[in-house]
Amino acid sequence: MALTSNSQSLLRLLQLASPALPVGAYSYSEGLETLIQAGRLTTAHDLAHWLEQELQVGAIRLEAAVMARAYRCIERQDEAGLSYWNDWLSAFRETAELREQSWQMGRSLSRLLLELDPTLSPWIHACGERCNFAIAFAMAAAHWHIDDKSALLGYLQSWAANLVGAGVKLIPLGQTAGQTLLLRLYSTIEIAAEDALTLTDADLGSCGWGVAIASMAHETLYSRLFRS
Repeated sequence: MALTSNSQSLLRLLQLASPALPVGAYSYSEGLETLIQAGRLTTAHDLAHWLEQELQVGAIRLEAAVMARAYRCIERQDEAGLSYWNDWLSAFRETAELREQSWQMGRSLSRLLLELDPTLSPWIHACGERCNFAIAFAMAAAHWHIDDKSALLGYLQSWAANLVGAGVKLIPLGQTAGQTLLLRLYSTIEIAAEDALTLTDADLGSCGWGVAIASMAHETLYSRLFRS
């Protein structure tokens, strides 16, 4: 039996948001390793609060808003606009580690997409080698007819699941505690996705100095399990 277009879109979104996607997301903690080693985050409650704040006012909220803009550029066949927002997102990164993370994951996803669907080539080349992960994700979502809100929910859930996984290893937490924490984040994730679709360009700002400091201090840690 042939799959419906809705089923195809859902399956493609699940593939994009899967931890099995070979982009190296598991190797990044986005400053969590610094904070946990410093004793700033020691419980599941601490980690949940940190991630909730990031979703409400941090960089990931802004990243999602730029992803929504990239999605619209694909719909309008606007290569110049896509390139602009990719450059904008690169300039927004507060530390070298966070910028390199986004570029590395974006580069890995872009190469994978070229193998899976070569018709995406013009869009991938419009962003060049330094394609941010959110931009590459938007390319795939728009091209594969995944609706914009579902794509944002998948992107944000994947981000949260990765950092919860980092917390499970670093704090450490049990697997059940990690899954309970992830469920707790879902209402905040939904609000963040809705905000990303409605923020104006004038509203594109974030408050993430704690993440920036943790990220900058990460390279000086005595021992590191993660790359950021």
